[in-house]
Amino acid sequence: MYTSDNDKLFLSQLDDAVYLCQQRQKPYFFPFLSERKQAVAKRYLDSAGFMTYRFFGGYQDSERKVLGLYFYEEIEDFPVTALEITFRKADKLCHRDFLGALMSLGIERDTVGDILIEDGRCIVFVKTEISSYITSQLFKIGNAGVKIKEADSQSLPQGRGFDEESYVVASLRLDAVVAAVTGLSREKTKQLISSGNVTLNFLPCDNVSKGIDSGDTLSIRGKGKYKINGVLGETKKHRTRLSIIHYR
Repeated sequence: MYTSDNDKLFLSQLDDAVYLCQQRQKPYFFPFLSERKQAVAKRYLDSAGFMTYRFFGGYQDSERKVLGLYFYEEIEDFPVTALEITFRKADKLCHRDFLGALMSLGIERDTVGDILIEDGRCIVFVKTEISSYITSQLFKIGNAGVKIKEADSQSLPQGRGFDEESYVVASLRLDAVVAAVTGLSREKTKQLISSGNVTLNFLPCDNVSKGIDSGDTLSIRGKGKYKINGVLGETKKHRTRLSIIHYR
């Protein structure tokens, strides 16, 4: 399943990390991982029988997360810090502006987690080891002056947000759900799935008849990201009504 060079390198890094964690009997932390890499790591660690691990990105619903491996005692403190960046509400800054400003400081992308933005305020999650450097070096984003300090991660901007929608599907199969949320025909839906443009729980899935459950996440190239929020019941024609979250 893991055929790319990046996957092979990541699996090798996982092997090394497990070995070091067991030998030193100390926690081992990865950088921030994408949702796909989290899924790859979970599947690999579970299959290897290494169950003492945890993901954390700074808040409950974070997308990018740090992977922590531990030997015995579960990890309480992850090396993740929330920074609050404030600016004038008139300065309309976006995710790209903040990420670009951080990268211009010479830091690596995988040291930065989620970036949550609202008018006049941004919360960015970073590896703790670089938080002081960012605080001392970041004064402008684009042409906007900013102030930065450690944040209270209990009060977060909404971020990109989501819409909760209801759909009626013929069955809880991947092709039926994808057709419902995209509005595509059955044939075009099959082509979309078979061509590798759909991931199920962040891993590629080209099986059109794959069963879908509550809690599953679909990412559809060009259409967005969806989460199966729950089954609402059946219609009179015995079709299934689903609650689905569509992330903006």
